[in-house]
Amino acid sequence: MPPLPRRRHPVPVLAFAAVAVGLVAALSGAPAGAGVAAGGPRYRDAHAPVDERVADLLRRMTLDEKIGQMTQIAVVKLQGDCGEKGGGELNERCLAAVLRDRAVGSVLSGGGSGPPVNTPRDWARMVDAVQKYAVEHSRLGVPVLYGVDAVHGHNNVLGATIFPHQIGLAATWDPELVRACAEAAARAVAATGVDWTFAPVADLARDRRWGRYYETFGEDPLLAGALAAAAVRGTENAAENAAKNTGGAKNVAATVKHFAGYSEPSNGHDRVPADVSLRYLQDTLLTPYRAAVEAGAKTVMVNSGALNGIPVTASRHLLTTVLRERWGFTGVTVSDWQDIRALWTTYKAAADYPHAAALAVDAGVDMAMEPYEAGEFADALRTAVRAGLVPGRRIDEAAGRVLRLKFTLGLFERPYVDAERANTEVLGAGRELARRAATASQVLLRNDKGVLPFGPAVRKIVVTGAHADDLAAQSGGWTVGWQGLPDGVRIPGTTVLEGIRQAAPKGTRVVHAPAPADAVTQARDADATVVVVGERPGAEGGADSPRPELPADQRALVRSLKETGRPVVVVVLAGRPLVLGDADGTEGLLMSWLPGGEGGRAVADVLFGTVGPSGRLPVSWPRRAGNEPLYYQQLPGTDAGAESRHDVAYDFGDGLSYTGYRVESLALDAPSVPAGADVGMTVRVRDTGPRDGEMIIPVYVSRPVGDVLSPPRRLVAFTKARLKAGETRSVRLTVPSKVLAVTPGDIDGAGPPRVEPGPYVFGAGARTAALEITGSPGEGARSWRKPVRP
Repeated sequence: MPPLPRRRHPVPVLAFAAVAVGLVAALSGAPAGAGVAAGGPRYRDAHAPVDERVADLLRRMTLDEKIGQMTQIAVVKLQGDCGEKGGGELNERCLAAVLRDRAVGSVLSGGGSGPPVNTPRDWARMVDAVQKYAVEHSRLGVPVLYGVDAVHGHNNVLGATIFPHQIGLAATWDPELVRACAEAAARAVAATGVDWTFAPVADLARDRRWGRYYETFGEDPLLAGALAAAAVRGTENAAENAAKNTGGAKNVAATVKHFAGYSEPSNGHDRVPADVSLRYLQDTLLTPYRAAVEAGAKTVMVNSGALNGIPVTASRHLLTTVLRERWGFTGVTVSDWQDIRALWTTYKAAADYPHAAALAVDAGVDMAMEPYEAGEFADALRTAVRAGLVPGRRIDEAAGRVLRLKFTLGLFERPYVDAERANTEVLGAGRELARRAATASQVLLRNDKGVLPFGPAVRKIVVTGAHADDLAAQSGGWTVGWQGLPDGVRIPGTTVLEGIRQAAPKGTRVVHAPAPADAVTQARDADATVVVVGERPGAEGGADSPRPELPADQRALVRSLKETGRPVVVVVLAGRPLVLGDADGTEGLLMSWLPGGEGGRAVADVLFGTVGPSGRLPVSWPRRAGNEPLYYQQLPGTDAGAESRHDVAYDFGDGLSYTGYRVESLALDAPSVPAGADVGMTVRVRDTGPRDGEMIIPVYVSRPVGDVLSPPRRLVAFTKARLKAGETRSVRLTVPSKVLAVTPGDIDGAGPPRVEPGPYVFGAGARTAALEITGSPGEGARSWRKPVRP
């Protein structure tokens, strides 16, 4: 979402500011849903079925109160002078205008917005104060949903552990690790009173120019879907798991975003309209969203962009036909930043705001993220309802979904948290998990002459490069500030330089040489030089890059270091693969992504061999700039030109280890299965090297012949196996039938996907196994049949 303006110094407000700071003492009273007297409102009965509570509350609401539940506003409108620039303490006048007079149902802290003092305790006090005002001053005592973009930890809160961004977690190929990271983030979020996190991102990384590339789980729909689903489960199970240990915690809702097709802007710039085929949309782009929805996500955020000529916020096909009717989603859909207004002001899809509100709500949007002008949206939607543009039952449906989410999260019974526990529960929490995740995400791409890991013979290490001592570069965008760590702000963590210094054995000298000339001089008698390069932090449009490549000055530094003739290891801190140019060809190349606060220790763990590198690329690494979009599932064609095919420096799934692995065999359970049946298999793998390690085992499928074009290989299953040196073991994998489905038909194909009969070839490592899927081919489908021999 777009940024909130920088906060100025706190603005003096009414005496409510002092009250807000001391609210915790007043929060011990019984919440709205506890201890209902006989004959009280049904919606306040914590033991009543949720559907009955929703229906009872809806019956008591006015049209304006229902529309209020469908509205989300930024917290800056509750602070200071109630303006868009926000900042300062909560202002009672602002709270009254939004939460009492408009009965707004949700508040969010956009990137960089929060309390004047950024500590977990102050966050909890602020959120509790907002919640308390809503409960005590709205006519029916309805609590608010409070949302944040917790995309790599509780990243808005100073002192919270900063986890790797999703692109780094994707390199782990480890759903369980992703689930654990999401759970840790949700616990931190819950400790500060927040109950809604706008994560995970289920968009696919297909164009490196796009500024949000690093927020994805990679380019492959199966991998991205599995990891997004794991993130949903971790987020929404966090409170349940915490309750077993601490006796209670606030529930948190996950958000699948940005539904759908957001990551395919036609020119690589954020929010530019996309045009894709229905087959590509259905078989590829929608896959990870569906996996995350089926994992139980309670909310979905709508794509800000337009798809095939229709703004997605106004697409009934996507928001109702696909999401609701085909997938069975029953949760809340929320627009992104000011997107309903944009149907009128930007897209010109509506003549005025009431018609824009009608378009979005009729299409399937339940809540408008209208950060600055909740009143304007409410007036527009009310006008649309009274004009007959939106039926009353649709308002009840949307408001009812929002209320159902609040009841499900337990907000009526537990609207507040203990703010005095927030610092203890957030500060430092999950640091070892973050280190483990960052270490597992490291992808070793070059290790010529066995330069890594550094051994006893390495007595002098020179550390240089623009990002060697830079926590902001390690953390990327969405870190305290929207575009990244603000100047002068320090987060807990360890830089690469600090990590190397801490990990270096006794007798090894670590020399930091930030100046290029000094670095080259020092490198001439060094046993190894580590040069840390990459890109500056950014978010959304600010991170768009027409030519994603290493900056010229960094390339020149690496080239000069190579000319010394001494071993050089390049460590890349970036949210996407960068064309390296002259910086390529060094003895070592380690892709560290945006590893967060513990990234320095993670890099050092790999460089010194404390942990063997196990990460594998979740995306393709280009050989040259300009070949975008780029992904390994490029379809075959009569291509012309040297770089028209999938021409890469490092392929999807690449990565080296300090040991060796081999797939010994691949055996299918049966040589043929009927269409619609799952495919089971056993893969036998071996650690052929001198040390233990974790082996990522991907299984791909190809089709020798088929009516619909298929890529040379497509990921259909994967797992990780922990192997001891020399160990051989068998692992079981299952390919669900739906993974093999494609949309049949001609160019206009838009029917439901199905598994086409015919031959399939599965591959793992160098091993392959053929399978025949039996059944009746679709009408007109003949090419799968065996060749006719003369």
